[in-house]
Amino acid sequence: MHGRMAHGVDESKRATLRRFAALGAASPFVGVLEGGTDSDARPAIVGYLETTPGAHFSKLRDDLGLGTGETQHHLRRLLDAGVVESRRDGDYRRFFPAGRFSVFEQTALGYLRRGTPRGMVIELLRHPGASGSDLAAALDVSPPTISKYAAELVDAGLLERDPGYRLLHSETLLVLLVRYAESFDVQAVALAGDAADLIRLQE
Repeated sequence: MHGRMAHGVDESKRATLRRFAALGAASPFVGVLEGGTDSDARPAIVGYLETTPGAHFSKLRDDLGLGTGETQHHLRRLLDAGVVESRRDGDYRRFFPAGRFSVFEQTALGYLRRGTPRGMVIELLRHPGASGSDLAAALDVSPPTISKYAAELVDAGLLERDPGYRLLHSETLLVLLVRYAESFDVQAVALAGDAADLIRLQE
């Protein structure tokens, strides 16, 4: 029984790696992507970050079904070769395809990868100028939670108080949410479906 289960897990891991490796195969850094005991691991990491930029280490490792040491080894090789870059985000280090995102976009993606800040951004794209109490009610969290994250978003240059909350660079935030909607959640996917109307709302 245990052998069959382990075999199934192993097959699932290989299928996941192959799926993302196909996306990473277009990378110009073919030599760097090859090597190691699992030849799909490096291209899979690159392919995964193409679809999920801003993922932190644990999410990347778990979604690809890799071991901790294995993930560290391959990420280090990719970072050293300049294929991947990273940015510290509070307690996390987040990873991105190299040279693809501005500092603002990397910062924004870091916050969009967190549930409550992402919900706040989505709500403010739909309802510009919403108050803290509006956001707390919409997201079913406490007002102090909204205040905490709002302060962080203000410091990060994503938000200002005006006198309610107003997103800065709202078009960029909308584009990031729409482009990578599938890697976020169902609210982001729903937002993507309404993107044309929301673009007019930001104008």
